[in-house]
Amino acid sequence: MAWKNCGFWELRPLVHLLFPLSIHWIAEEMTVSVLVDVVTNALCPGESTCSEAIYISGLQQTVVGIFKMVVLPLLGQLADEYGRKPLLILTVSTTIIPFTLLAINESKDFVYAYYALRTISYIISQGSIFCIAVAYAADFVSDSKRAAAFSWITGLFSASHVLGNLLALLLPENCIFPVSIALLIFCPVYMYFFLVETVESAPRRHQESTFLQKVVMVLKNRYKSMRDAALIVVGSPTLRGISFVSFFYELGMSGITTVLFYYLKAVFGFSKDQFSEILMMVGVGSIVSQLVVLPLLNPLVGEKVILCIALLASIAYALFYGLAWASWVPYLSASFGVIYVLVKPSTYTIISKATSLNNQGKAQGFIAGVQSIASLLSPLAMSPLTSWFLSSDTPFNCKGFSIVVASICMMIALCYAFTLRTEDNSGSDKEEDIETPLLT
Repeated sequence: MAWKNCGFWELRPLVHLLFPLSIHWIAEEMTVSVLVDVVTNALCPGESTCSEAIYISGLQQTVVGIFKMVVLPLLGQLADEYGRKPLLILTVSTTIIPFTLLAINESKDFVYAYYALRTISYIISQGSIFCIAVAYAADFVSDSKRAAAFSWITGLFSASHVLGNLLALLLPENCIFPVSIALLIFCPVYMYFFLVETVESAPRRHQESTFLQKVVMVLKNRYKSMRDAALIVVGSPTLRGISFVSFFYELGMSGITTVLFYYLKAVFGFSKDQFSEILMMVGVGSIVSQLVVLPLLNPLVGEKVILCIALLASIAYALFYGLAWASWVPYLSASFGVIYVLVKPSTYTIISKATSLNNQGKAQGFIAGVQSIASLLSPLAMSPLTSWFLSSDTPFNCKGFSIVVASICMMIALCYAFTLRTEDNSGSDKEEDIETPLLT
């Protein structure tokens, strides 16, 4: 009975989705801790601080943010119209080629080529995998159990991160990329054979038309679909409010993520092992908070309270990193990650409950597009600010000042979260879009 209350039974129809996604996340995470050393050694050999690496990471995040503003809502719409399965297979396949380049060679030219292809990969997959997976889960899971089910999905994401970092610690550095690539190839192959589609495409009329007419028709349909998604979000006070929360939270958190490891390497000399330890510590605690705490706590206090608590933890997380005065402080800061990871599942739940079944992909994708605007803007400030305060030419001694600034954005997100009004609209179909009836 306890497992049922925690939402475990709700995941039974999702096994063929969550298993390959977990493998995918493990394969990606096991490369994170080693990438900092690979990039720094290639671009700035023999140096602990690498401004070029900080700037190129910020540039990558900016370019990704520009294109994700369009791509994320588009992928959400396509998932509603043409099915979740082909979009999931596409998004999980994009990481294979960039990592293959680093498996072949870790020279400067190959690192630049990796960044170019990884940027394209991020545009297609970053955020969209979660959006489509959440929409897929909503096709199966009842309204009352969605918070628990989404929490289990993000909990498995954290568990995958722990396993990925454990593999990174245990495997020799020259084996990490080949093993990661093998796991990444396995995921789309498994989905192709075992994942069940939940959406039936509406029948379309076949007619003779020129290539130009087809292009114009596709553009019109995309414009109409994006306009409908915008109307759905703007017309709902809950979705409108959660859009502001998501924007400011992502503005702060994505800025921290872009520069954090380079900041720790420059200030405290952290290497692959320390990065893996921090990530594993957060991951282990996150598994418990997402798989057990949130499903049991949500029926008592609701998604809004959990969201506010998680945002408070994210503010503490940023402040301790930014003001870190000793090498053990980043470990203390990372411990708040056990709580702030609840921002994502509570956000997904609020969006899902305020949206009808036929528009899950559109709403999740549109708000993910709002987040991408934030991820576009944050590196524009964070990269130069971090590089400036890591140099010797600073107005005062606070090497993590950029991370302290990022915490202000999360404070604004918390203010919006306090005023959020939640609603339950997932069982209705009042939004005007019935293009994608669910398979019975």
